[in-house]
Amino acid sequence: MSHPQLEKQPYNVALMSGRPELKQAPLFGQRLAAVRRNKGLTQTQLAQLMKTTQKMIDYYERRSPNPALGFIERAAAALEVSVAELLGSQPHTTRAKPGPLSQLQRRFEQVKLLPRKEQEFVLRFLDTVLERRQSA
Repeated sequence: MSHPQLEKQPYNVALMSGRPELKQAPLFGQRLAAVRRNKGLTQTQLAQLMKTTQKMIDYYERRSPNPALGFIERAAAALEVSVAELLGSQPHTTRAKPGPLSQLQRRFEQVKLLPRKEQEFVLRFLDTVLERRQSA
């Protein structure tokens, strides 16, 4: 039997979405979010680096009580930290400059994801530009 009072109430996004405010995120999720923010990345950017979805990052940051080892390893690699650091066994290092990555740093992060041959091409090009600058 349905309740007529409940049927008349509109869908409330604040009540129906996400983790309840009083429930604390799992420890791994807290660490993942802290390291991600420290690196200046959004959930979407981390998802792109890991070739997954933003929803999956959100799940691991806010709800997953027991993340898979494969996910932990991929997240650590994408965030350029050790698995031990991501799990909280080692203190995380802070960047010298707080805030989001610079445009140049973001480009280098993208270069890291290229195949080895393309990375070598970028490095040769960069070396050429730097050599010209030094001899000028």
